[in-house]
Amino acid sequence: MNKNPFLILFGGIFSLMIAIGIGRFAYTPILPLMQEALIFTDAKAGYLASSNYAGYFVGAILTGVLPLKTRSSILRSSLILSIITTCLMGFSHQYIVMLIIRFISGATSAFIFVLASSIVLDKLAAVGKTNWSGYFYAGVGFGIFFSTLFIPNLNRYFMWEGVWIGLAVVSAILAIFVWLWLKEHSPSTMIKKEEQCVNVQLPPIKWLPYLMIAYGLEGLGYIVTGTFIVAIAENASIFSIDAIIVWTFVGLGAIPSCVCLAACAQKWGSVKSLVFSMIVQSVGIALPASWLSQFSLLLSALLFGATFMGITTLATTLVRQMSPVNSSQIIGYLTAIYALGQMIGPTIAGILLSSTQNVAAVLLGAAGAVFIGAIFLVSGIRYERRLKIEKINTFKRKEGDLMPYVNIKITNENVTAAKKAELIKGATQLLVDVLGKNPNTTVVVIDEVDTDNWGVAGETITARRQKGQ
Repeated sequence: MNKNPFLILFGGIFSLMIAIGIGRFAYTPILPLMQEALIFTDAKAGYLASSNYAGYFVGAILTGVLPLKTRSSILRSSLILSIITTCLMGFSHQYIVMLIIRFISGATSAFIFVLASSIVLDKLAAVGKTNWSGYFYAGVGFGIFFSTLFIPNLNRYFMWEGVWIGLAVVSAILAIFVWLWLKEHSPSTMIKKEEQCVNVQLPPIKWLPYLMIAYGLEGLGYIVTGTFIVAIAENASIFSIDAIIVWTFVGLGAIPSCVCLAACAQKWGSVKSLVFSMIVQSVGIALPASWLSQFSLLLSALLFGATFMGITTLATTLVRQMSPVNSSQIIGYLTAIYALGQMIGPTIAGILLSSTQNVAAVLLGAAGAVFIGAIFLVSGIRYERRLKIEKINTFKRKEGDLMPYVNIKITNENVTAAKKAELIKGATQLLVDVLGKNPNTTVVVIDEVDTDNWGVAGETITARRQKGQ
């Protein structure tokens, strides 16, 4: 069983590159190529995008209601199906078949996103590295940027069909590493570390509906740019260079965004960082509506890339911290609301673009949805501020005096008092050496679990001991 958090992190990054960066978002830069060859309207393009997000919605719902006890196995099956659907897009020329393929692709990408998120975030939380979540979600940006390196040449030699097939081959290579590295960690002896920190403030669970609504509006608004920005650049007479460069800028903005916004959340709070990101994104979406130029399209792409995955990072990490039990389920519900917005956005935008050709109105509507979403989050900022003041007034402790708590669970097999004392001393010293904690305020609790109540590989420890194991 792989226990290295670095390998699990990279496995998670590659899984997002396959399912989201390529499986979902490769459609955006390939769309103008498909429209030119197959001659279908913006409305049909919107329906095709919405089909993918409808599948994403169904997949997210299923991850929320199904038990999903074998997360690694389901993740691997979803990766295989995602790669197959990416490849099949290169063999399909019938619109109805494309709709079905993109629907299935969307469903599998939801499973991959939710399962990879829960596995990686659970592992990072177990080793005290939740601040690494930003690196994990950067996988989407890497996937977007990585795909743009292949698309021009693949299109030049193999047309748009070859682009899909070539990206499927790239995804298959990445999947090998996911298969090897992204596994669940289930040790027989669990050490749970919890710390009270004044700088980590969480809204109450009753505030979750506000986050759900805001995240749904984010999905509705951002996906308009996420679907049509390359096509808008391609059709703009003022855009003189290859429109694929717009999507490259999205990828470049997305790669560091998750890490940067995760750092902002550590300093300012998750809710305040979410509001800031959504306001910046709404400005970026609206920018070409009031100022259509080559520079404004590239700047819009950069601002879009710099925020859309960062917002996902903040929202999924925050909701897991608010409800750490059954993280797959709660992330699944959040993702379903997001997917519902994504399903509606491209359909409306595609119809409006086909009937009115009014790009500005579509972009302003999308920007407005994101801005309204930010307003829904404002009450969370007030709560974070109030909670921080209450904790400071109640405890009045310096950061070095906070009380760490370590809970060690072992089987009840006549461990001597001396051995327990060594465990307590060693765990205390570990927190002193690694985290610089005060040993005088460090609490270590040892729980002894009866061997009848501890099972491994489908057997109780009592049964295994009787077999001499």
